[in-house]
Amino acid sequence: MTDTTLDLGPQTRIVARLAEGVTDGQLADGTPCPRYAVRNMLGHLLGLAVAFRDAGRKSLGATTDTSPEAALPDIGPGWRERLPSVLDELAEVWRDPEAWTGMTRAGGLDLPGGVAGAVTADELVIHGWDLARATGQPYEPDPAALQAAHDFLLAAAAESDGGGGVFGPVVPVPPTAPLLDRTIGLSGRDPDWTRSA
Repeated sequence: MTDTTLDLGPQTRIVARLAEGVTDGQLADGTPCPRYAVRNMLGHLLGLAVAFRDAGRKSLGATTDTSPEAALPDIGPGWRERLPSVLDELAEVWRDPEAWTGMTRAGGLDLPGGVAGAVTADELVIHGWDLARATGQPYEPDPAALQAAHDFLLAAAAESDGGGGVFGPVVPVPPTAPLLDRTIGLSGRDPDWTRSA
């Protein structure tokens, strides 16, 4: 999926800022993920940051073996401190070129390091958008991470028998639309989703 490494730090910092902007009153609000309230999205972000941090380290075990569908994620006490800390660790691990080589595991799936890195960028970009939309915050993802997410989702959709995306059926978006909208459409989300939807 990727022949080069990517600094995930700019995108992890964007996600951390979005999480910081979430108010306690928004935790029960809906998100573009039908099953997830904001608190579940934050819990998912925390879980994926830990899992892909460990995947980058090739430290395989419970955190990398558990499917994201195993249980509805949620936040626990101290999430406001823990999430940015784990996001920083995630970015630092993937700055090591070794993270992008060999095989690793995430979500119970064995993956080449480069694919796992691309998935990490995709998760951060897409769920950053989810969180921003759900909480009414502006969102401009890191351009390099956005391009990596788009390329990953485009390849995944091309390999799908029914034109499905990684997160759901691809939502058609005009080819002239901004890259973020096209990427969101490839993820199975409607780029026009709003909190009132």
